[in-house]
Amino acid sequence: MKAKFLSALLLVMAFTMISGTAYARKKPVLGVDEFRNDTQASWWRRGVGSELAGMLTNELGSNGKFKMVERKKLNSALKEQDLGASGRIRKGTAAKVGKLTGAQYLVMATVSSYEEGTSKRGGGFSFKGISIGGKKSKAYIAVDLRVVNTTTGDVDYFRTVEATAKSGGLSFGLSRGGFSGALGGSEKTPHGKAIRACVIEIAEYLECVMVDKDSCIADYKAKEKKRRKKTKGAISLE
Repeated sequence: MKAKFLSALLLVMAFTMISGTAYARKKPVLGVDEFRNDTQASWWRRGVGSELAGMLTNELGSNGKFKMVERKKLNSALKEQDLGASGRIRKGTAAKVGKLTGAQYLVMATVSSYEEGTSKRGGGFSFKGISIGGKKSKAYIAVDLRVVNTTTGDVDYFRTVEATAKSGGLSFGLSRGGFSGALGGSEKTPHGKAIRACVIEIAEYLECVMVDKDSCIADYKAKEKKRRKKTKGAISLE
C-alpha cells in the first residue's frame, strides 16, 4: 500500500514538473503594428510602414521563440480601435486589441531619425553587385521601439536602435532576404542595409529580454550605455 502511494506521488510530482516546464516555455504572443515615420526620408512612401512591420514579424517568428498574430487580423483590430493611425496607447484600447487578436504584446516602432550623404571618390566600376571605388554613400537611421502590454496598457519594453550603412569602396551588400513592394530594389542601398540591420537588432533584442533572459541582458545594457555616450559626444550641450 505504501509503495503504491509513493508511486502515485512520484507520478503526480513528475506530471506537475512537466506541466510547469511546458507552461514556463509558453511562447509570448506578439503583434507588430505598422512602422511610423517622423522623418523626411525620400525612400519613405505609402506602404513602407506595412512592409517593415511584415519584415519584423518574419524576423520575430523565424526562430520559433514567439507566436505571431497574423498581420491582417491585427490590422483589422487596430483600425477598429483607431490605434494604428493615431499612435495612442490607452489601457482600454490596448486591452481591446489584445482581446480581439490574442496578442499579449503590441510592438510599435517609429523611424525617428534619418540622414543620408554622398561623396565622390574618383573613378570606379561595378560588376555583378560588387562595386569598387566611385561614389560613396552613407545612411544613418534610428528607430524608437515600444512594446505595449495589452493587459495593463503599459510600455513594458522600449529601446532606440541605430544603424549606419555605407556603399562604395568594396561593398557586397547586407541582406537577409530582399525587399519588395514600396522598398523594392533597396536591399543593396545604404538605407536598405540600415533598415535591415535595425529590424534584425530589434528582433534579437526582444528575444533576449522577453524569452532568453540570460547574460544577453547585460550585453544590451552595455550596448545601450555605449550608444548614449556616443550620441551625447556628437552634440554640444549648452
